Amino acid sequence: MSEATVKKTRSNKPKTSIEAVPQLATLPERVSVLEVRVQNIEEKIDDVKTDITGMHENLAEKLTQMQAASTHQHAELANKINDLEKFRNKWVRIALVVLAFAAGAGWVNSTNIPQILQLLTPP
Repeated sequence: MSEATVKKTRSNKPKTSIEAVPQLATLPERVSVLEVRVQNIEEKIDDVKTDITGMHENLAEKLTQMQAASTHQHAELANKINDLEKFRNKWVRIALVVLAFAAGAGWVNSTNIPQILQLLTPP
C-alpha cells in the first residue's frame, strides 16, 4: 500500500474513547458560544423592531403634519377663488347695469358710439 492509502485508512478508523474525550470537553464551550450568538441576534432583532416602531411613529407624525398643511393651503386657495369670483360677478353686474342704462337712454343707437369705439381701438 502506498502512504496516501495508509493515511486514508487510518483517518477512517473509528476514534477510540481517549480521542473523543477532548471533543466532548469542547462541546459545552461550543454550546455556550452559540447561546451568546443567539442572544446577540435576539438583541439585534429587538433593536430593529425598536427602529421600525420609531420610524413608523415619525412617518405617521409627518403625514399628519402634511395633511394639516395641505388642508390649510386648500382652504386659503378656496377663499381666494371665492373672493375673485365675487369680484368678477360684481363687475359683470355693474357692466350689465351700465349697458341696460345705455340701451334705455338711447346711447347704443347713437352715432357717436361707433366714432368713440374707433378712437379706443389701437391702430
